[in-house]
Amino acid sequence: MLFYTVSSKEPLTFITRLKIALGSAKGLMYLHNEADPPIFHRDVKASNILLDSKLSAKVADFGLSRLAPVPDMEGIVPGHVSTVVKGTPGYLDPEYFLTHKLTDKSDVYSLGVVFLELLTGMHPISHGKNIVREVNLSYQAGVIFSIIDERMGSYPSEHVEKFLTLALKCCNDEPDNRPKMAEVVRELENIWNVMPESDTRRGESVTSVSDSSKAMSTPSSSSAAIRTSFVSGDVSGSDLVSGVIPSIKPR
Repeated sequence: MLFYTVSSKEPLTFITRLKIALGSAKGLMYLHNEADPPIFHRDVKASNILLDSKLSAKVADFGLSRLAPVPDMEGIVPGHVSTVVKGTPGYLDPEYFLTHKLTDKSDVYSLGVVFLELLTGMHPISHGKNIVREVNLSYQAGVIFSIIDERMGSYPSEHVEKFLTLALKCCNDEPDNRPKMAEVVRELENIWNVMPESDTRRGESVTSVSDSSKAMSTPSSSSAAIRTSFVSGDVSGSDLVSGVIPSIKPR
């Protein structure tokens, strides 16, 4: 889904892939920083990033999402939510898998894997190989362009390298070494803003979170319901309702 246009089998260009990445990051930044209460998605993956007819990315399927921690009696906000590990193999934050501690950085890791998919065309796990490990090996060997998706066509190598470096930062084993989602958005915007205007004009809309206000009320049907009710959203304030998350409004 993330490699071809909606209307044809034309491979996506670099600028379109960058647009998808930025829209996805903005949607998650809204959930982490702007929604009230904030939430952790917990199942960020390529199939949960929907594209509309303009190839604008929408983060969807909140069936596994969890509310972010609330302040304790002393006003201190815990840094994580302790929970049974849920998610999709290949996208799971290894620290969350080991400790059962879910944080905003868990979503950052998963989104980093999506970024690597966009850049390489590889699956997260394939024939026993893990995309994060394979890209890291190529990066350390100084041959990163050998793993870039050939279907992307010509691309600005400097900007691709910056994007890939950011993706690997998101996939760092240590959560403290990963950027916050707002930092991810800022870095992607920096890359976007130095692209030729003729390229960026083809992808002006880069937001959002899917509008899931018509979602069903049971966890088992939340994924299908969100997909059915998917419409163009806005990071400044769609209502988000699923089987486990109450109404979320902008703070």
